[in-house]
Amino acid sequence: MKPGFSATTVLVLTFGFAFLYLPILILVVFSFNESKLVTVWAGFSLKWYGELMRNEGLKDAAWVTIRVALLSATLATILGTLGGLLLSRFINFRGRLLFSALIYAPLIMPEVITGLSQLLLFVALDWARGYWTLVIAHTTFCMAFVAVIVQSRLAGFDRALEEAAMDLGATPAKTFFVITLPIIAPALVSGWLLAFTLSLDDLVISSFTSGPGATTLPMKIYSQVRLGVTPEINAVSTILIAFVTLGVIAATIVQKRQLVLRAREARAD
Repeated sequence: MKPGFSATTVLVLTFGFAFLYLPILILVVFSFNESKLVTVWAGFSLKWYGELMRNEGLKDAAWVTIRVALLSATLATILGTLGGLLLSRFINFRGRLLFSALIYAPLIMPEVITGLSQLLLFVALDWARGYWTLVIAHTTFCMAFVAVIVQSRLAGFDRALEEAAMDLGATPAKTFFVITLPIIAPALVSGWLLAFTLSLDDLVISSFTSGPGATTLPMKIYSQVRLGVTPEINAVSTILIAFVTLGVIAATIVQKRQLVLRAREARAD
């Protein structure tokens, strides 16, 4: 055992990871259970995944959730990138303190407050709640996380690269798209994935800002779980876990490849 890595530390980490991931593992295992009782193992079966494919309510909710997550994550990445650029490049502009507070507020504010405030806004504007109010609410919530990630990446950015490009005749816009954007691309990918996951997982804000025909999958699952957990819920949860896991693995592979390419380019120079 390495020095400083005591048996107590190993024990605490083991219990911590077991507490976090053992329930998820049990959920995945029982999604393949033959029995309708979610706590009694009766053999391996895929029938609940077949039942899930025939459940139109869950399928419609999943389609709404994916559409909202894709659009809101993309909008949040664009707006969050602009916010991160503004905070990192323009240090002394008028209203910076207020702008920073507005950016960081969703990070520390309880979701129930965020959802309630957005509901009151939509009611005041007399907007019918539905798909687009969900997109607006999720975009507003997720862009704060993207802005923080982009700002952190730009904090260690070498401005000399941009200055060299502009000295060679590149316009500010071309410099951004050719120099800045490729360098901060891993942060944008990370921000988009985080925004997508947050939107995919959100229940509280969606409950306040959704309407008829815009029920998300977390809302649908929550409404069904209140009447009792069914094997179909285990199956759809397993699919969500697999979906998010594959996304994280893909993002990790892409980032590692970019780091390897940069290391090769640095050695070549």
